[in-house]
Amino acid sequence: MTAQWSDTDESEVSGEKEYRPSDKIQKGVKLYNARNWDNALIEFLSVNTQNFTSEEKIELAYYLGLCYAKLDRFEEALSYLEQVVTANADFLRVFQCRMTLAYIYVLTDRVKMAEYELKRLQDIGLESPLLFNTLAYSAWIQKQYANAIDFYEKALEIDSENATALNSMGYILADTGMDVMRALRFCRKAVDSRPENPAYLDSLGWAYYKSGDTLEARTWLRRALDISPNEPEIQKHFKIVTGDKL
Repeated sequence: MTAQWSDTDESEVSGEKEYRPSDKIQKGVKLYNARNWDNALIEFLSVNTQNFTSEEKIELAYYLGLCYAKLDRFEEALSYLEQVVTANADFLRVFQCRMTLAYIYVLTDRVKMAEYELKRLQDIGLESPLLFNTLAYSAWIQKQYANAIDFYEKALEIDSENATALNSMGYILADTGMDVMRALRFCRKAVDSRPENPAYLDSLGWAYYKSGDTLEARTWLRRALDISPNEPEIQKHFKIVTGDKL
């Protein structure tokens, strides 16, 4: 499965639309919101915190954690995000930080720690498609395919048009052979919503291959490869279906 969990609306994790930042860190926040994460990090690290209140320190830790996460500097991100969580900060901000912590733990093969963060959110009633998609991705990594399907179905109960859940469930149903025809329906719907997403095109091509329709499989995998030629999973699927050397 190609980058399934990370394909989410960043505002669900970052919280960049929910808060008015302190005047002391506004320049860094503007850079962060402009996706200029390297320079945002430099700006945040240069802030003089000598006269900061405890709330301002937590706010700065929040943005430092997000910047480090965006730059794949995960260990540094963890230290700052954990500060926000343990400080019992704003309810939504804690949700966002726990989701980001879970994301990092999944990517760094600490699946049980990811599940702990997600279960904490679930226990207090903070259920969302993003949460269930992450739990599903965690289950998929552990080859717990039935559990993954259950979580994706819960995500779709909340948002029937959630493209990540549609695509990911379709991929699993096709790849495992659980229900290839159902997989095709899910994958087509995901591609209809985001026709230029290479991961979704790859899943649809793979589902066609699993259904025995090699011609359609070649068409969709070729489109995926044209958009993302260096993605190993797409290359692998294309080679299996066509036998061509890349």
